[in-house]
Amino acid sequence: MISILDQEFSALNQYIAEQNPSQIFILVDENTHENCLPTLLANLETEIPFEIIEIEAGEDAKTIATATQLWEILAEFKADRKSLLLNLGGGVITDMGGFVASTYKRGIKFLNIPTTLLAMCDASIGGKTGIDHQYLKNIVGTFANSEHILVYPNFLETLASVELRSGFAEMLKHGLIACENHWNDLVSLNEITAENVAPHIENSMMIKENVVVKDFKEENLRKILNFGHTIGHAVESLFLKADKIIPHGEAVALGMIAETHLANLENLITEETATEIIKNIRRFYPYISIEEFKNEEIINLMINDKKNNHGKINFSLLVGIGKCNYDYKVNAVNIEKSLNFYRNLNA
Repeated sequence: MISILDQEFSALNQYIAEQNPSQIFILVDENTHENCLPTLLANLETEIPFEIIEIEAGEDAKTIATATQLWEILAEFKADRKSLLLNLGGGVITDMGGFVASTYKRGIKFLNIPTTLLAMCDASIGGKTGIDHQYLKNIVGTFANSEHILVYPNFLETLASVELRSGFAEMLKHGLIACENHWNDLVSLNEITAENVAPHIENSMMIKENVVVKDFKEENLRKILNFGHTIGHAVESLFLKADKIIPHGEAVALGMIAETHLANLENLITEETATEIIKNIRRFYPYISIEEFKNEEIINLMINDKKNNHGKINFSLLVGIGKCNYDYKVNAVNIEKSLNFYRNLNA
């Protein structure tokens, strides 16, 4: 269930009053502790005891070591199966918090209160939880739905422009795979600002939610949400391996450009459509050099992606603006051509 929070956080307080959990734990990172937690606490109306748990900010914290620390903290506070975890943060917090909640004592309830655009429109929705391991993103995780996703758009005012840009990529993806009108609305914006994107957040969330409801365990339709991620995740993982973290949304933007070109090479979309899509994505996103990585390295990571099987790379590729196919096997030569196409964009 998705709710846009009012100034009094009524939906959150109503949920807590109805569920009456034994304890409440609020998971934050350094940034949300400072910028978002005061707003939450000022509007939290409950006599139920609560504890605040803080972890370091950033993808580096999304590890089994952090998960172990969180399990130990919950055990130390004698958290039982009637406890409630509030995940107040971006994608790392919602991924990590959901994973810890879904595995502690075989599962406690949790709510996602996303504070970044990326978390609002993507990470908090759909029940995918996870951690990274040995530079592979989300390689360990569970499917576990949050009880509620509570969005407070004013939190976007705390974000740097790079964070807004990162989340906007997922919004663009939702339009490309499922709703041409949403895509048109987004690409008509002059710039990515909290004020400009706020009116489009709920629509983007509902596009993803509608896909997930039809295929929770990602056995068929949900795979279209991976558009841009097959190449994007591989590049993101290689940067992570090299101790260089790039924003998730910028990796996805890179992936969407390369995979749009790939769809054209596979004759799924026209060159005119591909050119229009790529031009609009490049309006918002800087070029990321991948010269330090060989095509073979990128492709090997794509093969290892958890969405693949039998050593075959499964792509989700556009067949038009607002339309996407999944489980598409492509010509291997065209994958290399698409990577080289992206490399040459800055030539």
